[in-house]
Amino acid sequence: MVDLSRLYDAVVNGDAKTAVSVTQEALAENADPMELVTRYMIPAMNEVGRRFEAEEYFVPELLLSARAMKSAMELIRPLLAARGAQPLGRVVIGTVKGDLHDIGKNLVASMLEGGGFQVIDLGADVPPEKFVEAVQQHDAQIVALSALLTVTMPAMKTTIEALEAAGIRDRVKVMVGGAPLTQKYADEIGADGYGENASVAVSLARRLLGKQAA
Repeated sequence: MVDLSRLYDAVVNGDAKTAVSVTQEALAENADPMELVTRYMIPAMNEVGRRFEAEEYFVPELLLSARAMKSAMELIRPLLAARGAQPLGRVVIGTVKGDLHDIGKNLVASMLEGGGFQVIDLGADVPPEKFVEAVQQHDAQIVALSALLTVTMPAMKTTIEALEAAGIRDRVKVMVGGAPLTQKYADEIGADGYGENASVAVSLARRLLGKQAA
């Protein structure tokens, strides 16, 4: 009988190889895939986020844990999809037009996925109409916009305006983040939330959808 606490530890410690092998063993023993996610993997990512907030973990540890979570999720996701299991919510994420930086965005995407969200990652240098199209196509509830350059920050406002013009702004929550951003700027452009780092993004997304972690 596989010891499932090893899955929790593997994600917390950023050990992708162990995360995958424990997940494979558990599934071979007919473990409930949803239980693996909700009882072990999501709590593990919550702990990683706590350690990051407490400055016990830094970006490299965060990236390793996110990779471990993602590796295990690749085995589990098809099983959940086959069952029709619903994610906490669907998030369209991307770095805005003109900005090619994607490390922070990738980290946020991995953390959100680890937090139980379905993530549609549009990549970097994403024009406003692509965000609109993805929201409509995937029936997303959240749009997450990233920018690392001060000169590309106005593209966030343009994207929010595009959502308004398409008549879908009222059905999505917009969260923004990136090194040059502030809460003040997020308020000015009409965003619903601002996350100063990747671990904050998960709790922010849950709060925006009224789904706080249990």
